[in-house]
Amino acid sequence: MSQKLILILILCSTVNIFGQDSKPPNIVMMIGDGMGLSAISSGMYSNNNYTSLERSEYIGLSKTHSFDDLVTDSAASATAMSSGVKTNNKVIGLDSNDNSVETILEMCIKLGYSTAIVVTSSIVHASPASYYAHVENRYEYDKIANQLSKSKVDFFIGGGEKYFINRSDKRNLIKEMNKYYFPKNLDEYQKSNSKKIGFLTAYEEPIEKFKNREPSLDKAVEITIQKLVDLDKPFFLLVEGSQIDWGSHDKDQKHMISEFIEFDKTIENVLDYAEKDKNTLVVVTADHETGGVAIVNGNLENSKVINKYVSGNHTATMVPVFSFGKYSSIFTGIYDNTEIFDKLEGIIKK
Repeated sequence: MSQKLILILILCSTVNIFGQDSKPPNIVMMIGDGMGLSAISSGMYSNNNYTSLERSEYIGLSKTHSFDDLVTDSAASATAMSSGVKTNNKVIGLDSNDNSVETILEMCIKLGYSTAIVVTSSIVHASPASYYAHVENRYEYDKIANQLSKSKVDFFIGGGEKYFINRSDKRNLIKEMNKYYFPKNLDEYQKSNSKKIGFLTAYEEPIEKFKNREPSLDKAVEITIQKLVDLDKPFFLLVEGSQIDWGSHDKDQKHMISEFIEFDKTIENVLDYAEKDKNTLVVVTADHETGGVAIVNGNLENSKVINKYVSGNHTATMVPVFSFGKYSSIFTGIYDNTEIFDKLEGIIKK
């Protein structure tokens, strides 16, 4: 029996999941880039021994390998989660034969969902791009920005302004995207009544959280959820704590932990919303583990940890999948990261 058939049978057995009166659920997909268990543990112990992930109703484990390598990169892993196919490292939105694959975000748009992406990297970085773009190389930033400009994403927040206005083709995508409002700060973003908003938070990549990056991810996501609610449709929201990964690449625990703590606060806000709404699924996972992080010492009383790193690169260690809310029970078990897409597809197409 195929995995997809098994999934369909599981979905069918869930109470009322196919009921005619069932309202399509909101979906919040949250990716802590490079966020393995030791990164989570380090952030937890550094945050008074608490993480909002403790509120999760179900936990699973995801296998992260790409099509061509045991150790994945963010492009291949995010493509697996967004579209259900294993592909080669560096590839975005294409299968291993370079055929375009439809993503869960694109499916949601077709089904009438509102959509949003909020990240702490540039908006054209590998993970967010894997939900709306289709390119052979993750570093084709100009091409990725062009594809975002033609997408139907309602709201997006992230860095990378240069790829919209300082391009090799001399085009100014911001001027071309005349349906979108581009605020200069979070206050303008919050006050805008536009139904299409692109908030570019940095010319290139946003700075680190411990260097006082603004806007805060938790506040940006809180405002975005309210904007999605105001559109009065089911919504799909992608959130990435992008720089957890960057801290581990640099073997910099201060960077890694501060990014996790901000991401954790964002998770808390999202879970608060989902708890009140009763019709929202929250899935929190990582695209891969980074650094082979280990906690070798510390002090609980002072909320301090000491990390050591195996390397400055990714590893092939499985990563946790935390779920909360509507249909969250189907995310338990051990499975390939492609099944995250399969499960979400089964929910939106019920």
